[in-house]
Amino acid sequence: MINASKLEEKIKSNNYDFDALALEIFHFQYKYNKVYREFVDLSNIKIDSIHSIEQIPFLPIQFFKTHQIYCGSEQPKFYFESSGTTQSINSKHYIKDLELYTYIFKNGFQSFYGNIQDYNIIALLPNYLERQNSSLVYMFDHLIKLSNSPHSGFYLSDFEQLNHVLQQTKTDNRKTLLLGVTFALLDFANAYPQDLSHCIIMETGGMKGRRKEITKQEVHATLQKAFNVDAIHAEYGMSELLSQAYSKENGQYHTIPSMKILCRDIYNPKQILNFSERGILNIIDLGNLYSCSFIETQDMGIAYSNTHFEVLGRIDYAEIRGCNLMVSDL
Repeated sequence: MINASKLEEKIKSNNYDFDALALEIFHFQYKYNKVYREFVDLSNIKIDSIHSIEQIPFLPIQFFKTHQIYCGSEQPKFYFESSGTTQSINSKHYIKDLELYTYIFKNGFQSFYGNIQDYNIIALLPNYLERQNSSLVYMFDHLIKLSNSPHSGFYLSDFEQLNHVLQQTKTDNRKTLLLGVTFALLDFANAYPQDLSHCIIMETGGMKGRRKEITKQEVHATLQKAFNVDAIHAEYGMSELLSQAYSKENGQYHTIPSMKILCRDIYNPKQILNFSERGILNIIDLGNLYSCSFIETQDMGIAYSNTHFEVLGRIDYAEIRGCNLMVSDL
């Protein structure tokens, strides 16, 4: 019998063979996740024939809009919800408890950026703070508290106060991270262009129809010029995932330890492409232990390795998700 608590202990140990643990989690989720088991069975896949992560069936991300994706029969205690649009159905990601998610994002962030207490963390997330079930707000609320800095905090549309705080951080001995949804960072850049070369500027996606759609490259170029920084960082995450990836330059992401990327053929979802070939991203997220760790996304991209990838945009037939309306040149 596969023991969920032991799988969780392995994830938290940071000392595991990723592929072997992913296969263990596959068998656990096939047994205890009714929706995923039915999906695998309807795909006519014999689970005894699966011996590598490339052979694991990936659940289409749309299922989070229409089904309760959860392992076991007990009622989930919580769920994260996608931002969506007024016309769309929001995804719901049901969570057994928030401890595993907190562990993953905290250690994932520190694996890229170092000790959280070395930072002022300033979050520009208008609209998101109004939502009670935003995984992004939950994540950065905890990082802000863990930073233990008087300058850390959330900002809505008070650009004057935000500008005042950023000026104060110039004489602070901490590093400063200014992160925000794309449309808010662009609005702030338009209202207060300035030298923020002492800051890390990180965009998390999210135009929400507030501006004309432009490519990510154009967004980054605009922000670089307005804030006098060499590069724009980015965070890749979504309500259906509990792990993240970060980009420090060039829009290319690297995963935290609990995530791997595969790229599938656009016409044959079962065919995994070679590295550097353009296709659609599949994600293995070990953090999704109690939902589904094997997600077939609607993001077009390139996997340069299992931990290094680029997002090129949405596939044409995908319903646009509210948290990321940016398009890219394909």
